[in-house]
Amino acid sequence: MTGVTVRVARDADDLEACFAVRKDVFVAEQQVPEELEYDAYDAGAVHVLAVREDGVPLGTGRLLTGSAAAAKNGGDAKVGALGRLAVTRSARGLGVGASLVAAIEDAARARGLTAVDLHAQTRALGFYERLGYEAYGPEFPDAGIPHRAMRKSLGE
Repeated sequence: MTGVTVRVARDADDLEACFAVRKDVFVAEQQVPEELEYDAYDAGAVHVLAVREDGVPLGTGRLLTGSAAAAKNGGDAKVGALGRLAVTRSARGLGVGASLVAAIEDAARARGLTAVDLHAQTRALGFYERLGYEAYGPEFPDAGIPHRAMRKSLGE
């Protein structure tokens, strides 16, 4: 994926870019209510950002750790929670999403986590399966969209 940089958000401008991508994808495109999209977990999350060479943001995602992640994954403090993965319409199919997931997994490993959980929109199950995630549990609605829980072990 040439011409794209994926990094942990490092300042307020990066965070603003992450939130702008989420607003475009989730609020505008998928009609998720804005009050559901942004939550208390954002403040303590590790946010990742994909940007084009000219600085245009292409995608984002976040990693929750500790008690924030445990609240989403059944209580296991050694499992991180990947969420809010969003890629702009113009950047889909270019490998941006897979690069964001890899960066989140790297951040999880760096924090000593053994696995990453996520809640995938059912239409995205194949994407995550190709990246090594396995679905578990029943389908459930989140913001009116069907989801499944998924997990990937980060190995040694």
